[in-house]
Amino acid sequence: MGPVNAVLGFLGKPFRALQQRDVGARAASSRAPLTEAEVEDLVLKLNEIEAVKFGAFKLKSGLISPVYIDLRVIVSYPEILEQVSRMMWGCVSAVKFDIMCGVPYTALPISTCMSLGFNMPMVMRRKEVKDYGTKKAIEGAYQRGQTCLIVEDLVTSGASVMETVEPLHEAGLVVTDVVVLIDREQGGGGTPEHGLVQPETAASVHAFIAANQTNVAAAPAAAVAPVAAPKAKRLPYEERAKLAANPLGARCLQIMARKQTNLSVAADVDTAEEMLALADQVGPHIVVFKTHVDIFDKWDASIVSRLQELATKHDFLIFEDRKFADIGNTVVSQYKGGIYKIAEWSDITNAHLVPGPGIIDGLKSVGLPLGRGCLLLAEMSSKGTLAKGEYTQAVAEAAAANADFVMGFMSTNPAAWPHGPGAPGLIHMTPGVQLSSGGDALGQQYNTPHDVIAVRGSDVIIVGRGIIKAADPAAAAKEYRQAGWEAYTSTL
Repeated sequence: MGPVNAVLGFLGKPFRALQQRDVGARAASSRAPLTEAEVEDLVLKLNEIEAVKFGAFKLKSGLISPVYIDLRVIVSYPEILEQVSRMMWGCVSAVKFDIMCGVPYTALPISTCMSLGFNMPMVMRRKEVKDYGTKKAIEGAYQRGQTCLIVEDLVTSGASVMETVEPLHEAGLVVTDVVVLIDREQGGGGTPEHGLVQPETAASVHAFIAANQTNVAAAPAAAVAPVAAPKAKRLPYEERAKLAANPLGARCLQIMARKQTNLSVAADVDTAEEMLALADQVGPHIVVFKTHVDIFDKWDASIVSRLQELATKHDFLIFEDRKFADIGNTVVSQYKGGIYKIAEWSDITNAHLVPGPGIIDGLKSVGLPLGRGCLLLAEMSSKGTLAKGEYTQAVAEAAAANADFVMGFMSTNPAAWPHGPGAPGLIHMTPGVQLSSGGDALGQQYNTPHDVIAVRGSDVIIVGRGIIKAADPAAAAKEYRQAGWEAYTSTL
């Protein structure tokens, strides 16, 4: 008993008193949970020992997170470990179980502390089953049919919990409950009152969690029907505007919320006069007016002035769809010089990442001082595109590393990206949108506003022929605007 008493020494009298409980009664203790003051004290201590850190952290997935949680450190702080075990035990006071199992590895000391403090047997799951000896996946003394409580420190997707459930089931144990110290839920409530976390940081953490959900489908227990996990809700445009590192990206999201539109019109017309007339017609219904300046019949300072006046009049941004794709020094000249001088009048431009990150550096050197923003081409809407897979992931990482200038992406299905659509301050714009799906003879693939926004997770629909070829472009723009906005609001 010497070693056990040595461990129990730091657990406190309330814990030691429970050593006398009837070992045969395997219901969790009925003692009161931690008080609010004790819970607040624990939260502050976790912050003090940097178990929870705020800043900018690159995760294993490649995403840049505003929060990083490292609970492994609590093993070095017995008082905190004791508080954690008490709080988690209090959470299962109404749960009946016979044995416990901590998820390897961080939860093992927590479950051990709970086991010692409350005289509850535990077993241990091996992460790597040995190919010699007993070759067991579950170590310890137990009987088939016993109910096992799983103890976990942190849940994001639940994958590690399910990896523990499976061998427990195979060993004949019944699992009905899991107790978790920190659950990374959607959004989050409450503003911190202790003053250690700035409101902006809290908002950033809530937004990141809401925008980067991972749902893992668990194998259903016998005779239990599987229940689909609820789909993560979209963070409103006005909230995402607060999280945009690029000022123009924030302004774009603000316009979207203010005008209640996520529509961009592609002005793929032949003449500058047609382009200007179109901008005036559709201006009230759009957030972005997209041009291909090199297809117009003429271009001069007077055309620039008239287009900018229309942008001010109707409150939209100008996007020159240049698709830069050269080395840094060349794109600097293409962006600021030549006959078009794009940087002088276009709020937004875009680029391929094929040349490498130097293209971003080149464009940024010109555009950032002018308050411009850049979209990176992560995916394209044409059949047979090579912009996918590893290339798309590299684009997402480059955007996260250059969020001061990169305001988002040209993409087609960000909801399907392996690591999510990226930070909530980044905007996804998707071309190839019509009210009915299909394609054309040159390989352009069309999707509906609902599919693009509600299913594929984009933010802005870019419509060309569906509006510019309509008998009444203004009426067509109004129709697309309504369809796009309804798709967006259905996801809130």
